[in-house]
Amino acid sequence: MLTGALLILAPLFLGFAFALSNRRLMTVIHYLVEGLVYFILVLLGLGLGQMEGLLTHLGTMAYQVSGLVLAMLVANLAALWLFHHFLPLDIGPTEDSAKPSYRRLFMAGLKPLLAVVVGAFLGYFWFSGLPMVEDVATWALMLLLFLIGLQLRNAGLSLRKLLMNRQGLGIALTMGASSLIAGLALTPWLGVSWNQALAIASGFGWYSLSGIMIGDAMGPAWGGVAFLNDVLREIIALALIPVVIGARPAMAIGYGGATSMDFTLPVIRSSGGLACVPVAIASGFLLSFLSPVLMGVFLSLG
Repeated sequence: MLTGALLILAPLFLGFAFALSNRRLMTVIHYLVEGLVYFILVLLGLGLGQMEGLLTHLGTMAYQVSGLVLAMLVANLAALWLFHHFLPLDIGPTEDSAKPSYRRLFMAGLKPLLAVVVGAFLGYFWFSGLPMVEDVATWALMLLLFLIGLQLRNAGLSLRKLLMNRQGLGIALTMGASSLIAGLALTPWLGVSWNQALAIASGFGWYSLSGIMIGDAMGPAWGGVAFLNDVLREIIALALIPVVIGARPAMAIGYGGATSMDFTLPVIRSSGGLACVPVAIASGFLLSFLSPVLMGVFLSLG
């Protein structure tokens, strides 16, 4: 298990080692990453569709996902509320900038779910005997992590400055720690070992990563649970950010998890102003790095 976890994590650090300056190449990498994410999600759905007794597992999965989402929501928001109380972030008056289309953002948030559903239908009705789905998904994930490592290294961000952003670092650590505490507390609810519960709780909103890594280690049903937990975090964050960012910016930025540096960043920017952007990028960047490392470590303990 440890060797497998290290093999999956190695491409992320390998990609981070390469400095690129070609903007056209970075644009190509961006579209490759986007395409790979949906390819991996379809493969995740295929694995679910091929699972024996899928329909009998759906009720259990819904029970597990509902507990995870609720526990994470309460734990994260309570911890981030306390963080804001002791280290408040003053964003000043919000700007009258153009608001993004929240309908469009919610539809974009539903696309990952649609990709998995399509894959599940294909696996259940047409490709139930398709071999090597898990192997292809693992190799695709390794390529995705390599490309994301390249993106993180060449995003024009200084790792030193990100680590010195006290608000961003504090929000990321608070969000990560509260998620792990909630995951550990949910061990009896989930019916898994403590290290597996911590691995599931370490997705921090990165659904394409957690679905495959957890699925490879614990089976397709648990991959589906991890995916749903993280994709629902993203969808809830889209609704939560505009409501709370004025009074509690740390709660809005932190609950977005790893997505605070990409998918939910436009909502953070439009709702909270420019002052929130460097904090959100720092928090999302650090959680994006912590997520695969923590999942790999916890899964290797099994």
